[in-house]
Amino acid sequence: MRKFRYLGTDDKIFYIIVYTLLTLIFIAVLYPCIFVISASFSSGDAIQAGKVVLFPVDFSLEGYKTVFHTKDVLLGFRNSLFYTVAGTLLSVTLTMMAASALARKDIPGRDGIMMFFSITMYFGGGMIPLYMVVKQLHMINTIWAILLPGAFGVYNMIMARTFIQTNVPDEMLDAARIDGCSDINFITVVVLPLSKSIIAVLILFYGVGIWNSYFNAMIYLHDDQLYPLTLFLREILILDSIDVSTITDPELQAQLAKIAASIKYALIVVSMIPILIIYPLVQKHIVKGVMIGAIKG
Repeated sequence: MRKFRYLGTDDKIFYIIVYTLLTLIFIAVLYPCIFVISASFSSGDAIQAGKVVLFPVDFSLEGYKTVFHTKDVLLGFRNSLFYTVAGTLLSVTLTMMAASALARKDIPGRDGIMMFFSITMYFGGGMIPLYMVVKQLHMINTIWAILLPGAFGVYNMIMARTFIQTNVPDEMLDAARIDGCSDINFITVVVLPLSKSIIAVLILFYGVGIWNSYFNAMIYLHDDQLYPLTLFLREILILDSIDVSTITDPELQAQLAKIAASIKYALIVVSMIPILIIYPLVQKHIVKGVMIGAIKG
């Protein structure tokens, strides 16, 4: 505020307009999250009557009790957790391997490989050819249909490659070779410890993408035992239905119609928990990793 006093009239007007717009955008983004959380702790009657605006009305945990007593939700949560952990590990490994190799200037045909990768960012075969490829590889209705088709992101690889070029100088590779370090050891001992920031960013990008993804599962999976949580969430939110037989508590089955609205919001909150947990853990690395990886070079 002290600096604001010494600004010119035009600058003051500019900052007032900018901060006002940012505040309005912040409120517009924050309010739906607050509403969903408040509705999840409110009674079904209060939600249907439109009484929930900002704070919970008729505080109730029936929605969460129903969610955690529904077999499909627990199964979907377990499957999504597996897909997210395994898929993120696979994607980060492939991305860092490609980025580490293409960051070196002594790799033959490096420019041609980068051009090949870059073309895939703008041109693709489409959904039907991709489905035919997945089918020919016998991955339909298997976990591999979720893990492999989107395991490698070219944009993420370019970002990681730029980060490595900026933070791992060629002199370190020469010194490692003099000490008898192999290429694999150089990546694991030198490159990866110096790339914690970009690895954290990749974990966040891939993890959030896999956790929120439902389209591939909807196309490639037919067995509901393999469904991720997002497919069950889609059925409840879009199709507006929940299978009463999957609820293990008889009392909750009788109350289902009454608390159907709170179930939806409770399920949305439950589906957000892993993202809310992982983001604070990598938040301090995001700015450094994204800025250095995406802008420099």
